[in-house]
Amino acid sequence: MTVPLILASASPARRAVLLAAGISPTVIVSDVDEDAVLAAASAASGHELSPADAVLLLARAKAEDVASRETAALVLGCDSMLEFDGEALGKPGDAATATARWRAMRGRTGVLHTGHWLIDGRGDAGQHTGQTASTTVHFADLADAEIDAYVATGEPLHVAGAFTVDGIGGPFVERIEGDHHNVVGVSLPVLRHLLKAFGVRIQDLWVPNS
Repeated sequence: MTVPLILASASPARRAVLLAAGISPTVIVSDVDEDAVLAAASAASGHELSPADAVLLLARAKAEDVASRETAALVLGCDSMLEFDGEALGKPGDAATATARWRAMRGRTGVLHTGHWLIDGRGDAGQHTGQTASTTVHFADLADAEIDAYVATGEPLHVAGAFTVDGIGGPFVERIEGDHHNVVGVSLPVLRHLLKAFGVRIQDLWVPNS
């Protein structure tokens, strides 16, 4: 019998990665206020979290929010940020911000961090585990016209770091060092590793005839 997985993320790219790997998750989007979660953590620790720690904290918050409403399934929360020049970059949100970021990033290198948090809601124990995966991304040296054309598509406005490797932005990433799927939004090797902590094999999530 296939072990059910809930993906606590609205990202179609994450769902697509899982589907391509034979896993058909149920998508339930969390109600987490990401800015509030990070602000509270920074206040408690007395310093701003590193991007790698921030994405893991947000992934945990998302998974816990959904797991509190749903039981009898595995719940996976994910969050991604690009670390560039020591700053954590999430979704730009508007064209001006996306354009400014690309003009700074072109011809340079950043690190894409994705936090993964897995909760086992199938029993009473409420087991949980998490890990951040990090992939180095080398950006192409784009001309202004290329940046303007890319931003005009709208794609970079709504993705972490203002780029994709699996979409329109693919030609603008020269190479990566690390897990390709991590840049898309969910690392399959990390998911396999986290599942093992609960005695679950990755093939236990496969949908028959997928």
